[in-house]
Amino acid sequence: MQITRKSFLSLENLTLLALGTGILAGSGIPAIMQSTAWVGQLFLQLLKMILIPIVSVSVFLAMLESKSRERVRKLGLWTLAYYLTTTALAVLLGLFLVQVLHPGAGRAPLSSAAPVDLKKLELTDLLLGMIPSNVFESLARGRVLPVLVFSLLMGLAVLSLPPEQRTHLERPARALNDALMHLTRWVIALTPLGVLSLVGTLVAREGLEPFRGLLTYVLTVLLGLGLHAGITLPLLARVVGQYAPYRYFLQIREALLLAFSTASSSATLPVSLRVAQDRGEVRSDVAAFVLPLGATINMDGTALYEAVATVFIAQLYGIQLKGLELLVVFLTATLASIGAAGIPGAGLVTMGLVLQSVGLPLEGIAVILTVDRFLDMVRTAVNVWGDLVGARVIQRFLSPSLNL
Repeated sequence: MQITRKSFLSLENLTLLALGTGILAGSGIPAIMQSTAWVGQLFLQLLKMILIPIVSVSVFLAMLESKSRERVRKLGLWTLAYYLTTTALAVLLGLFLVQVLHPGAGRAPLSSAAPVDLKKLELTDLLLGMIPSNVFESLARGRVLPVLVFSLLMGLAVLSLPPEQRTHLERPARALNDALMHLTRWVIALTPLGVLSLVGTLVAREGLEPFRGLLTYVLTVLLGLGLHAGITLPLLARVVGQYAPYRYFLQIREALLLAFSTASSSATLPVSLRVAQDRGEVRSDVAAFVLPLGATINMDGTALYEAVATVFIAQLYGIQLKGLELLVVFLTATLASIGAAGIPGAGLVTMGLVLQSVGLPLEGIAVILTVDRFLDMVRTAVNVWGDLVGARVIQRFLSPSLNL
C-alpha cells in the first residue's frame, strides 16, 4: 500500500492531475482561477531566481572537470568538442523543423499581460553583448549570454592555476552547486501548483484554443529527437567512431530505459557507467571522465526541445523570429543546455533563459507545460544516448596508455 501511495503521489502524476484540474477549473470557474494567477507568477519568479545561478555555476564546474579528472588536455578537448558539436547539430535540426512545419502558425494568437517587446538586434550588438563589461550588472539584469561566456572563460582561467590553488576555488563552487541543485529540486517540486495556476489562468483567459496546436508541436519535437537519436548520432558513431551504433544501442539499452523512466541524467549515471564498461567496451578511464561530464553539459535533446519550443511560443504570439533572433536562440539554447542540471524538469529552468534572450514572455511556458513531462522523458533518453555514443567516439582518438 505504501508503494502504491508513493507512486500515485509522484511528481508526474500530480502534474498530470494539476493539468486536468487546471483545464476544468479554467473552463468552469474562470473568475476564481484568474484570481489565483499570482500563484503561477510566483512559480515563474522562482524559476527566474535560479536561472542564471544554476547555469553559470554548472558551466564553471564543467570546465573544471575537464582538468580535475585528468592530467592531459587532449581528453578534455575532444570531449568538449564532441559535446558542443552534437548539441549545435541538435539545435540546428530543431530550428529547421520548427521553421518548416510551423506548429504554432495559424492558431489564435496568445495575448500577454504586458506587451511583447521583441529585442531588436544587430550583429555588432550581438557580438559586443556576449562580453560583459560588468559581470555583476549582467547577473543582476539576467543577461544570459554574457554570464555564460564569463563562466566559460573563468573556468578556462582557473584550469591554468596550480592544482592546490584550483582546489580552493573548486570546493566552494561544488558546495554552491550542490546547494543550487537542492534549491532547483524544491522549485521543480512546486510544478503541480504552478501548472494548476498557469494552465487554469490561461484557459480562463484564452479558452482551449492555444492547446489545439500542441499535437503538431509534440510531433515536431519528437521528429527532431528521433532524427537526432536515430540518424545524426549513429552516423557520428559509424563514421567518426567507426563502430556499429545499433549493436552498441542494444548493449547499453538499460541505461536509456532508466533515463526515459526517471527523466534524470544524473540518476541514470551509475547505470550508464556500468553498462558502458561491462557491455559497451568503453575503457573505465574514459567512461569515468566522459559520462559524468556529459551528464552535466551534454544535453542534445534538451537543446533541440528548447529551440523548437521558443520558436513555437513566438508563433503563438504571432511573432516570426528571423535572422539574428534565430541566431540568438541557437547560441542561447546551445550554451544554456551546457548548464542544464541533470534532474527532472531542468529543461524547464533553462527554457526561461532562451525565451528571455529574445524578449518573449515567460508566460508562454504555460502552454508547453501541458506536455512537458512526457517530452522531458524522451529528451533525457536522447541526452544519455548522446553521452554513451560520445564515450565510444572519443575513446577511438585516445591512446590506451592515457591515465586519468
